[in-house]
Amino acid sequence: MSKTPDSGKAEDDQPSTVEQYLVKDPERFALNMARMIEQAGKAASAWAEPREKGDVRDHVAEPVVDMVKTFSKLSEYWLSDPQRALEAQTRLFSGYMTVWANAIQRISAEGQDGDDAVKPERGDKRFQDPEWGRNAFFDFLKQAYLVTSRWAAELVDHADGLDEHTRHKASFYVKQVSNAISPSNFILTNPELFRETIASNGENLVRGMKMLAEDIAAGKGDLKLRQADYSPFEIGKNLATTPGKVVGRSDVAEILQYDPVTETVLKRPLLICPPWINKFYILDLNPQKSFIRWAVEQGHTVFVISWINPDERHGTKSWEAYIREGLQYGLDTVEKATGEKQVNAIGYCVGGTLLAAALALMAQEGDDRIKSATFFTTQVDFTYAGDLKVFVDEEQVAAVEKSMNEKGYLDGTKMATAFNMLRSGDLIWPYVVNNYMRGKDPLPFDLLYWNADSTRMGAANHSFYLRNCYLENNLSQGMMELAGRMLSLGDITIPVYNLASKEDHIAPALSVFLGSKYFGGEVEYVMAGSGHIAGVVNPPAAQKYHYWTGGKPVGDFDQWVAKATDHPGSWWPHWQRWVEDRDNTRVPARKPGKHMKTLGDAPGTYVRVRV
Repeated sequence: MSKTPDSGKAEDDQPSTVEQYLVKDPERFALNMARMIEQAGKAASAWAEPREKGDVRDHVAEPVVDMVKTFSKLSEYWLSDPQRALEAQTRLFSGYMTVWANAIQRISAEGQDGDDAVKPERGDKRFQDPEWGRNAFFDFLKQAYLVTSRWAAELVDHADGLDEHTRHKASFYVKQVSNAISPSNFILTNPELFRETIASNGENLVRGMKMLAEDIAAGKGDLKLRQADYSPFEIGKNLATTPGKVVGRSDVAEILQYDPVTETVLKRPLLICPPWINKFYILDLNPQKSFIRWAVEQGHTVFVISWINPDERHGTKSWEAYIREGLQYGLDTVEKATGEKQVNAIGYCVGGTLLAAALALMAQEGDDRIKSATFFTTQVDFTYAGDLKVFVDEEQVAAVEKSMNEKGYLDGTKMATAFNMLRSGDLIWPYVVNNYMRGKDPLPFDLLYWNADSTRMGAANHSFYLRNCYLENNLSQGMMELAGRMLSLGDITIPVYNLASKEDHIAPALSVFLGSKYFGGEVEYVMAGSGHIAGVVNPPAAQKYHYWTGGKPVGDFDQWVAKATDHPGSWWPHWQRWVEDRDNTRVPARKPGKHMKTLGDAPGTYVRVRV
């Protein structure tokens, strides 16, 4: 019989037995089923009660409608040509026949190896249990699922008549459905879940339903999927612990200045503009991973913008407000704290997009305080903007705007769900199985605590972002209007360090590369290994991943990558050298509060507001 990737283990050689799937204590099992139903009732009540009170309105229909429309267009393409439809059906039928033949062979010739019709992709952790290959029933389920899901994906790939946006949406939705219907997600079709349920007489399901009820209650009627044990973590205690002070506070941002640890520092202070879609402390997660702490150790006087977690009071705060009351207010605060007008700036993700727009605006207004700009996984051109673009077309943006206008903001859980869906096979279904079916608490993990610490989106701010960037791509085309001015990225002539991540699903490396050509000055394009977070938060001491440097970011992206120089480890020291090559003048270290009153200790108050 065929083996799974883990077939080298001793227990894999043990024969599959029916006994492990038979209930040993029917009375206890029945009692636990009753307890599970009781907990399921509590989960249903937690879901229904806020809806009955009118506190929660369901918007599930909107994405489902879009998915149905997308699949309808896909079906129309295949069914419009009988020959094409027959060929598609034949491919699926052929795959099923191969699976069926293999299953018959295993049943009739016990112990004889057979080739799988299709194998899981490398790194797929769903089918590692030996029974997926050893037991004919579960092996049949696995192969039938893989054949079906890959056939569906190929339908999208080969639908030449679809426009690119519809094809992108169809591919995304097919992946979501495929991940959802995997046999690994259900008790009776997952051998490991089946055995655990039988071995514990269903107690795992009781615990799981209890956790489900708790998570729906925590989400105030919506499921707030727990991805880690959050209890060990506390902001300011074991997260965001780099010492510093709050040196400024506006309606949209607190400005943090960190304590120096070197006798001298670079003359130019460093102002970091993080995304407001997540909280800034991804750059200060713990002392070992903290980019902020590392930058302080290299001699930077580090200032960070900590964005407000908006509520109804901030519904009309626009991008201009975030520039004036965030970025430029930060520059004003840096000048008051240090006396310096020349600043190095970093923007991360949408914080980088805001920084780019601000630089274009400031160039027209004669504000030249920022002398170099670094962008972490930042898009300024959204032609190839990754899977988030699936959620952006006129109908969907209008629906989001309608939802936001009711409260003045978009609920943080909505954004968190969207980001989790980008990697649902890693960030949703493994936790659904572990939490609600196995009944096991997830392990503590600081990164997933940060991921779950979601933020709301102010209505005016988020609407401007969706329309001007994802929907209309105005920034790179010179058509974004701010403060009565049409912005041009070509006006940004200061040196730019443009960091992409090779496996980024939010700001794809290709998208960042193509955006480089719109800046008006020198651009250093660097591609880090890994993804949107790990590619950025990669301290040198970890000795992980690689980064690539090369010539100017022009021409074909694949050719640039092929010719690029591969460097092992972190890009952080490379960036430090780049900054110092522009200006390495040093001055005595600056302590927060020397020239102005401080407003409390870092990480401040805005970052502690939870949703």
